[in-house]
Formats: sequence, C-alpha cells, structure tokens
Amino acid sequence: MKALDLPEPIAAYFDADRHDGQAVARCFTKDGVVLDEGHTHAGPAAIEAWKTDAASKYTYTATPHTLETQGRSYLVTSQVSGDFPGSPLDLRYRFTLERGKIASLEIAP
Repeated sequence: MKALDLPEPIAAYFDADRHDGQAVARCFTKDGVVLDEGHTHAGPAAIEAWKTDAASKYTYTATPHTLETQGRSYLVTSQVSGDFPGSPLDLRYRFTLERGKIASLEIAP
C-alpha cells in the first residue's frame, strides 16, 4: 500500500497515537477539541486524559489509507485494529488545522 502524503500535523497525530496521551495532546492547539464516541474533550488536559483512558482499555493500531480534502478540513480514513469489539474497522478522522496544529478532530465510524 502506498504511503499517504498527510499534512504534518496529521502525520504527527498518528505517530503520537502510538505513544501516549501527552504526545497526542501536544499535536493540538491550546483550545483544541476532540469529539469521539459522543463525548467532547476540550483543551490539552482533557485530550491527554481521553487518550490515556482509551489506551488503558484497548491496545490498537491505526493505519491511515485514504485522505480527502473537504474545504478547510481533512478527512482521513484509517483501519483501526486491536483488542476491542468489532476489530478491525475503518474510522473516519476529520481534522481541522490551525497554525500548524490540530484545532479539532472528530472521530466517527
């Protein structure tokens, strides 16, 4: 499979996602927001806690395979596989970037 040419902040997010909550939180603006599983996580501390909680429940890897630009946002479809019910599955990550960081991320099936 050909590697995607992801914008740098998005590539940094998927790299950080393999590490820890602090690494993920550093990818976002100070007012950054994540919407995942019906919950909103705003600001670095909440984003770090969200990632730390997810990592404590499941071990998974996300492999991006499709990138679409939609106006000011980027839609990345990624195969996520791990030890969670329904694995593997494709998730859509909608990123909005601002000044070289992620301003918002919405994750949906």
